[in-house]
Amino acid sequence: ALAPDGHPALFDLLKHVTSSSGKRIRPAITLLASRFHPNTGELPIIMAAAVELLHLASLVHDDTVDNSSVRRGVATVSSLWGRDVAVQLGDYVFATSAVFVCDTNNIRVIRRFSETIKDLATGELIEGFGTFQWDHTYEQYKERIYSKTASLFRTAAESGAILSGATEKSIQALSKYGYSLGMAFQIVDDILDFDGTQEEVGKPVGHDLLQGVLTLPSMLLLQRYPDNNPVIPLFRGEEPEGNSHKALEMI
Repeated sequence: ALAPDGHPALFDLLKHVTSSSGKRIRPAITLLASRFHPNTGELPIIMAAAVELLHLASLVHDDTVDNSSVRRGVATVSSLWGRDVAVQLGDYVFATSAVFVCDTNNIRVIRRFSETIKDLATGELIEGFGTFQWDHTYEQYKERIYSKTASLFRTAAESGAILSGATEKSIQALSKYGYSLGMAFQIVDDILDFDGTQEEVGKPVGHDLLQGVLTLPSMLLLQRYPDNNPVIPLFRGEEPEGNSHKALEMI
């Protein structure tokens, strides 16, 4: 349904990004949030599909920017087809997700979805311009992970409630729930980048540190060892990348 007829190459690309066994937690949140008020379920299903497509599009772009070779244990689009194809495919899936949202005919949901796309881009820009800087505050970290991750969780929950016809009180409660769950989800993901394994995470661990991205575990390490830590020398380029395991061990 995502690929127009007569375009087998595009079909293969879409099959590749949609067939991996992701958690699909975001569309599940949309559907669960819609169950707090009686409804036919048609619009929440459309919105759940849009939410998952937006997430997939953001992953394709993220992997391309980060030069990642593996996602969920599967080769990334950019590693198989090249960066140009990956960027164009990400744009295609982004646009398709927007079409799905428009099919809800709900201007509030359409606006929230558009704000989420902006949030995702903002988070990536903030992260990109802040690489290899070790003086970020906790507030800056929270702002970044909200834009990158929690914004979409919030939208998943909020839109499900709106499209089910829930009361404003329920909509706001579920919106806050989505925000909190998304923040916790990203913090756990950042911890797993230090403490997990590639089999658990589905991608190489220690990736953020090597990319110069300061996450909560790194910030805690800097607080605990302000005068003797491997993060600052690594970010300065004074230590080889192979020494990044020191930070993982010290946490």
